[in-house]
Amino acid sequence: MKRAEIKLIVDLDDNNIPQNITWESTDSANKDAVPVKSFMLALWDHNYKNTMRIDLWTNDMPVDEMKRFFFETLQTMGDSFLRATGEKNIVEDLRDYCAHFADKMDISPK
Repeated sequence: MKRAEIKLIVDLDDNNIPQNITWESTDSANKDAVPVKSFMLALWDHNYKNTMRIDLWTNDMPVDEMKRFFFETLQTMGDSFLRATGEKNIVEDLRDYCAHFADKMDISPK
Protein backbone atom coordinates (compact mmCIF):
# COMPACT_ATOMS: atom_id res chain seq x y z
CA MET A 1 0.00 0.00 0.00
CA LYS A 2 1.26 3.47 -0.88
CA ARG A 3 0.98 6.30 1.64
CA ALA A 4 1.20 10.05 1.07
CA GLU A 5 1.23 12.83 3.63
CA ILE A 6 -0.16 16.31 3.10
CA LYS A 7 1.14 18.93 5.49
CA LEU A 8 -0.38 22.38 6.08
CA ILE A 9 1.67 24.98 7.94
CA VAL A 10 -0.09 28.05 9.33
CA ASP A 11 1.84 30.95 10.85
CA LEU A 12 -0.38 32.93 13.24
CA ASP A 13 0.04 36.41 14.67
CA ASP A 14 -0.51 37.23 18.37
CA ASN A 15 -4.28 37.32 17.76
CA ASN A 16 -4.27 33.90 16.04
CA ILE A 17 -4.87 35.44 12.61
CA PRO A 18 -3.16 33.50 9.81
CA GLN A 19 -0.24 35.47 8.37
CA ASN A 20 1.26 32.79 6.14
CA ILE A 21 -0.01 29.43 4.93
CA THR A 22 2.07 26.83 3.12
CA TRP A 23 1.44 23.25 2.13
CA GLU A 24 3.54 20.34 1.00
CA SER A 25 3.01 16.72 0.05
CA THR A 26 5.23 13.67 0.15
CA ASP A 27 3.64 12.63 -3.16
CA SER A 28 4.54 15.83 -5.00
CA ALA A 29 7.42 16.34 -7.43
CA ASN A 30 7.94 19.73 -5.74
CA LYS A 31 9.43 19.03 -2.31
CA ASP A 32 9.34 22.68 -1.21
CA ALA A 33 6.48 24.13 0.84
CA VAL A 34 4.13 26.04 -1.48
CA PRO A 35 2.70 29.34 -0.22
CA VAL A 36 -1.07 29.87 -0.48
CA LYS A 37 -3.47 32.59 0.70
CA SER A 38 -6.41 30.35 1.64
CA PHE A 39 -7.55 26.76 2.04
CA MET A 40 -10.73 24.85 2.78
CA LEU A 41 -10.55 21.38 4.24
CA ALA A 42 -13.64 19.22 4.69
CA LEU A 43 -13.55 15.80 6.32
CA TRP A 44 -16.44 13.36 6.69
CA ASP A 45 -16.77 11.81 10.15
CA HIS A 46 -18.43 8.46 9.49
CA ASN A 47 -19.08 7.78 13.18
CA TYR A 48 -20.97 11.03 13.82
CA LYS A 49 -22.30 11.40 10.25
CA ASN A 50 -21.19 15.00 9.93
CA THR A 51 -18.60 17.17 8.27
CA MET A 52 -15.64 18.66 10.04
CA ARG A 53 -14.21 21.76 8.36
CA ILE A 54 -11.28 24.08 8.53
CA ASP A 55 -11.45 27.26 6.44
CA LEU A 56 -8.51 29.62 6.78
CA TRP A 57 -7.18 32.58 4.85
CA THR A 58 -4.38 35.04 5.44
CA ASN A 59 -5.11 38.59 6.51
CA ASP A 60 -3.85 39.86 3.14
CA MET A 61 -6.11 37.64 0.97
CA PRO A 62 -7.67 40.08 -1.53
CA VAL A 63 -11.48 40.08 -1.61
CA ASP A 64 -11.57 39.65 -5.40
CA GLU A 65 -9.38 36.55 -5.08
CA MET A 66 -11.61 35.22 -2.28
CA LYS A 67 -14.64 35.58 -4.56
CA ARG A 68 -12.83 33.65 -7.30
CA PHE A 69 -11.66 31.04 -4.77
CA PHE A 70 -15.25 30.38 -3.63
CA PHE A 71 -16.50 30.25 -7.22
CA GLU A 72 -13.85 27.77 -8.30
CA THR A 73 -14.37 25.69 -5.14
CA LEU A 74 -18.10 25.44 -5.84
CA GLN A 75 -17.38 24.46 -9.45
CA THR A 76 -14.91 21.73 -8.50
CA MET A 77 -17.25 20.45 -5.78
CA GLY A 78 -19.75 19.87 -8.58
CA ASP A 79 -17.12 17.92 -10.53
CA SER A 80 -16.35 15.80 -7.46
CA PHE A 81 -20.02 15.22 -6.70
CA LEU A 82 -20.66 14.08 -10.28
CA ARG A 83 -17.74 11.63 -10.16
CA ALA A 84 -18.83 10.32 -6.75
CA THR A 85 -22.57 9.98 -7.40
CA GLY A 86 -23.29 10.27 -11.13
CA GLU A 87 -26.08 12.77 -10.28
CA LYS A 88 -25.94 14.84 -13.49
CA ASN A 89 -29.18 16.80 -12.99
CA ILE A 90 -28.29 18.29 -9.62
CA VAL A 91 -24.76 19.08 -10.80
CA GLU A 92 -26.26 21.04 -13.68
CA ASP A 93 -28.31 22.96 -11.11
CA LEU A 94 -25.13 23.67 -9.14
CA ARG A 95 -23.40 24.87 -12.30
CA ASP A 96 -26.36 27.19 -12.96
CA TYR A 97 -25.99 28.56 -9.44
CA CYS A 98 -22.23 28.98 -9.96
CA ALA A 99 -22.94 31.07 -13.07
CA HIS A 100 -25.39 33.17 -11.02
CA PHE A 101 -22.80 33.51 -8.22
CA ALA A 102 -20.12 34.62 -10.70
CA ASP A 103 -22.49 37.15 -12.23
CA LYS A 104 -23.50 38.59 -8.84
CA MET A 105 -19.85 38.75 -7.69
CA ASP A 106 -18.85 40.32 -11.02
CA ILE A 107 -16.30 37.59 -11.69
CA SER A 108 -17.96 35.99 -14.72
CA PRO A 109 -15.45 34.53 -17.17
CA LYS A 110 -15.03 36.87 -20.13
